[in-house]
Amino acid sequence: MAILRTKIVLLLFTSLIWTLVQPSISAAQQNDNIFDLEKSFASPPDDCRIMMRWWWFGPAVTKPELQRELEQMKTEGIGGVEIATLYPLALDDPKTGFHNQQFLSDEHLDAIRFAAETARKLGLRVDITLGSGWPFGGPHIPVTEGAGELRVETIAVPAGAESIPLPDIAAGEQLIAAFLAPVNGGHPAMQQAKQLSSITNGRLRISSRPAADTDAIFFISSRTGMTVKRPAVGAEGFVLDHYDGNAIETHLHAVGDRLLTAFGDHPPYAVFSDSLEDYGSNWTGDFMEQFRARRGYDLTPYLPALIGDAGPLTASVRHDWGQTLTELANERFLIPLHEWAEQHHALFRSQTYGFPPVTLSSNRYADLPEGEGKASLMMWREFSDVRWAASAGHLFGRPVISSEAWTWLHSPAFRATPLDLKAEADLHFLQGINQLVGHGWPYSPPDAAEPGWRMYAAAALNDHNPWSFAMADLALYLQRVSFALRQGKPANNVALLLPNDDVWSTFSVRNDSTASVINAGGFNTVGSNFSIDESLDHSLMSALVAQILDAGFNLDFIDADAIDTVGIPYKVLVLPAIDRLPLATYRKIEDYVRHEGIVIAAHSLPTTAPGVMNAESESQQIQELSQRFFPATNATGHFIPDASQLGATLASYLTPDLTLLPRTPRIGFIHRKLADGDLYFIANTSNQFHHVKATFRNTANHAEWFDPLSGSISTVDDPSVTFLDLQPYESKLIVFTNSDVHPNTTKPLRHGPSQIIDLSKDWNVTFTGENQSVVMPWLHSWSDLPAFKYYSGTVTYEKTIDLAAADLSSGITPFLSFGQGIPIEEPNPIPEHSMKAYMDGPIREAADVYVNGQRAGVVWHPPYKINVANFLKVGKNSLRIIVGNTAINSLSGQALPTYRLLNERYGERFTPQDMTNLQPLPSGLVGGLQLDLEK
Repeated sequence: MAILRTKIVLLLFTSLIWTLVQPSISAAQQNDNIFDLEKSFASPPDDCRIMMRWWWFGPAVTKPELQRELEQMKTEGIGGVEIATLYPLALDDPKTGFHNQQFLSDEHLDAIRFAAETARKLGLRVDITLGSGWPFGGPHIPVTEGAGELRVETIAVPAGAESIPLPDIAAGEQLIAAFLAPVNGGHPAMQQAKQLSSITNGRLRISSRPAADTDAIFFISSRTGMTVKRPAVGAEGFVLDHYDGNAIETHLHAVGDRLLTAFGDHPPYAVFSDSLEDYGSNWTGDFMEQFRARRGYDLTPYLPALIGDAGPLTASVRHDWGQTLTELANERFLIPLHEWAEQHHALFRSQTYGFPPVTLSSNRYADLPEGEGKASLMMWREFSDVRWAASAGHLFGRPVISSEAWTWLHSPAFRATPLDLKAEADLHFLQGINQLVGHGWPYSPPDAAEPGWRMYAAAALNDHNPWSFAMADLALYLQRVSFALRQGKPANNVALLLPNDDVWSTFSVRNDSTASVINAGGFNTVGSNFSIDESLDHSLMSALVAQILDAGFNLDFIDADAIDTVGIPYKVLVLPAIDRLPLATYRKIEDYVRHEGIVIAAHSLPTTAPGVMNAESESQQIQELSQRFFPATNATGHFIPDASQLGATLASYLTPDLTLLPRTPRIGFIHRKLADGDLYFIANTSNQFHHVKATFRNTANHAEWFDPLSGSISTVDDPSVTFLDLQPYESKLIVFTNSDVHPNTTKPLRHGPSQIIDLSKDWNVTFTGENQSVVMPWLHSWSDLPAFKYYSGTVTYEKTIDLAAADLSSGITPFLSFGQGIPIEEPNPIPEHSMKAYMDGPIREAADVYVNGQRAGVVWHPPYKINVANFLKVGKNSLRIIVGNTAINSLSGQALPTYRLLNERYGERFTPQDMTNLQPLPSGLVGGLQLDLEK
């Protein structure tokens, strides 16, 4: 273990050096004062732009289309791509020349080379996934390096039997041990299991003839048999063993080295490891030897504890099993990947969560930690992999923290709108993310029927969306927020300790009655669940996250490894029903308290040393520490038996960072500490307008609003009293400073009574894709017109209005107002995979506004109005409004592909999600358009 610790320290040091020399990462915090922030805010650095996961299906790509799509992404404000190769979507056709390239073939690599060179010329970043589909694996992985599992076979032993046959042992498997156990109530009694070792001629000999109801239980080092999900042609094969260093070396040599030849002397910015979804993998070939070396005892006699209640040591044995799996995944998968990336002069970007049971601290081995949204409106108020990644970035000094966004957004594909994208993006920002990777952009050949190819289960965000002209405006908003949230340092006050040791102790090969006994923290203990983060989903952790936020604080997660490595850089540490805690970590918490740190234990106190070795003596010391920390009255620690008291307890120790009156749980914030001020990002995550009084803990002599939608900066009249008017799904940035306010800032507009000119009638409407025009006497959905019910595309609305001099007199600001959005009732509870903006807007879904031939801007979000003062004149004025809807209307009017022959050829590699019973949606201008003349 000393060698391991030395290796980790060296890795962290080299990672830090490598991070410092990377231009985009070091640029992330270069503007740490107000003046530089103001100067760059309207047009932030390009490295703050969103990226897109660029799906290559087949792969079947051509260079002209690759170039066109990259140029289109550049136009839309997208800053780079992550090349991800997936399953084929069409069969080879000799008549047209269409064909699927073999993954890693010369032709495939030539396409990657061309895309990388073209992107570089356009100033776009290029990352690449080190494989096809997920998890890593393929034809190069033999069964002996495939994902491992502990296979348990139970065979009923006939009464009086002297021997029974062994289970079939296939290639890549090995028998570890066999036990004999009496059966009580239909289940083997693990506490009475006895190990048997006499094997002759393929049969297990039983020394004492058993009575009836006896089982022989065989533990076999085996393989899950899992194959790569959604692979490209030629990428099919076993998922690799994440606990076997030889497996990742095989993969990096066969796939990684081959992929990087396409980049020549210009390596990708980062290589990417997708979410770890090696389901059910809980073993590797030399696990028994590794366990003995690391835990200090032989696991063999304790194997029954992994499948049932084997006595008092059951939870401790399971803990040691889980901890060993985590260590092996870190050392034999993540560290080699990081070292390989470093050797090839690329950063390592990783979604480090899921299966195998990596921890928050496992993110230390990634240069660019990445999260992934749950597609739930409440994800920012629950335990989430997004906050998991952001917390790791804060703890281990990773200034740029990305998140896979829009994975499950408003299914099916092509249903998502610009407002949907913003609504979810803000949830990522509220958790500390400052780089978005869109999921995603499907490559589509020119001859594919509209709206082109799409991934089976994700938002399709390419220019086949009729509203794509609005993407540049949305992308600039996301770029500004990402830039702002890279300034300074995170200012979260509270750390919530993740109960890794408790979760490890709940692992089991099969679901059994001991899970509920072992689990004191309300974890999700599904049988064969070998994941830290998924075990914490919907647990007490989520309730505590919400309480901390509602009390006016923001938080990070932390775990015992992080405490041991970097300490506790927070004002308050919360222990959420922690039972098992390493004594060494508890000692560091004790030192933290000596230096004025505050510890709050919720629900229960730590009592148990994790693991089998030294458990009794260390548990006694842990209990003594708990009693010393949390007596009846003590200023150093506070115990709250009812976890719902956490918010009030926090407020008794610290002044809330942000207080809203009235209290509004759906408004969130994130706080960054600047060199000469404080920056807050505030977002309304609801579909309701809110007017609230905001009291900030960190105020100053001056304050400024930074509008991320327009790029404008305006002064706050009285920084000590701040009122927020937040439209549905609106967000704002406010900066407090004692420095002088920049002279180019402006005063916010004050809107008074309005004269209204009705514009809702008599429009000439042209359907671009059909080259047809109609006169629309009043504005309504074009899908109401039988001829255009299934029309998806852009439509041009044209009208001329006559304005008098009085309409444009001094002091009047004209706004083109499209009407109010109508909130949609949110379901209760909100389904997990239903992320969208619950609002029907008056524009379906975006409008590009031209006044007298000049582009005034794009409208796609509340309050659905645009300032047109610079474009109107006295007399006749021409209005031209181009509106794009979604592609759902056209999809609902056509037969969807069955993929029958494709599935016969390649096997069923995907199932389109939510594509049945599609109906056309309201489209176009559906509200009461008017010109508001505001004083």
